[in-house]
Formats: sequence, structure tokens, C-alpha cells
Amino acid sequence: MDTLDLLLHPVRLRIVHAMSGGRTRTTSELCARLPDIPKTTLYRHVGLLAEAGVLEVAGEQRVHGAVERHYRLRRERAKIGREAAASMSPNDHRHVFAAAMSVLLAEFNAYLDRENVDPTADSVGYTQFQLWLSQDERAELIDELVAAIKSRLDNKPAPGRSPHLLSPILFPTEEPPQHN
Repeated sequence: MDTLDLLLHPVRLRIVHAMSGGRTRTTSELCARLPDIPKTTLYRHVGLLAEAGVLEVAGEQRVHGAVERHYRLRRERAKIGREAAASMSPNDHRHVFAAAMSVLLAEFNAYLDRENVDPTADSVGYTQFQLWLSQDERAELIDELVAAIKSRLDNKPAPGRSPHLLSPILFPTEEPPQHN
């Protein structure tokens, strides 16, 4: 299975999100984190991600006579590279976007289903802005966003920190004007 097909499944994308941030988790811990996914489905997709090298075994321990594996995400294997993205057709991009949106919706619903949820206190946001940008301004904006995100990408779990899902989406809404 190629990386694109592997990562485009909504359950596998949610597992990747749940494993990010340098955490190690067992499949049982993933089941607790993603209670809306049937256990057999989750185990099957963890197996596929491990087989493909997206998840690696960080350790094993015996629990009640069975071996329990602790998995860690290999972040470099959990993304679609620039070359692969450049070779995708418009329909491939449509499929990738739909998968990303279905995962985003599932994660947001899981958040809202928690007890004592408070979107205002949690600074939940889903505002959209229309920006008028030249190619240079767009490139500068992307560089600034990437720098801001990268500066926090390696944060590890710590007291006072909780994981947040950030999904920047940027695309032109109209054809650029043609100048003769």
C-alpha cells in the first residue's frame, strides 16, 4: 500500500493524530482515546500502520500473559511529501481534502462529546478569512505560518499542556486576473 492510500483512510489519520506529539501509546490506550472507533477496526488499522513503518514498536511488556506493545509515530513516514502531492491529479487532491475534512469533523465531534466541554474557554476557532495576496505575499505568509508551527511541533506532553489539532487550509477562491 502506498503512503497516499495508507494515510487517506479516516481511521488511520485519526490514529496518526492521536499518536503525534512524541507520545507512545498502546492499542488499548488508543481505544480509550478514540472510543467511537470499534476496537477490532482500530487494532486492524494500527497493524497496517505498523506494518508500513508509520508506527514503530517503542517497547513491549507482559500484561496478564499477553504481550502489550507500546507504539510511537514515525513522523517522517506519516506525511505526503511534496513530490507525491505535485504528482496528484485534481481528483486525488479532492479525495485527500475529503479525507482530511472527515477526520477534522470526527475529531471535532469527539471534542464536543466530552463532559464539561467549553469551546469558549478552550479558544476553539473556525473563522475563515479572505486574504488578497500576491504570489510573494502568499509564500511569505506560508513561511511565517510554517515557522510558527515548527517552533512548537516538537513540544512534548508536560503539565499544563494538552494536545490541540491545528488544520490550516489555504487555497485561492478565484482565478487570478489575466493581464495582457
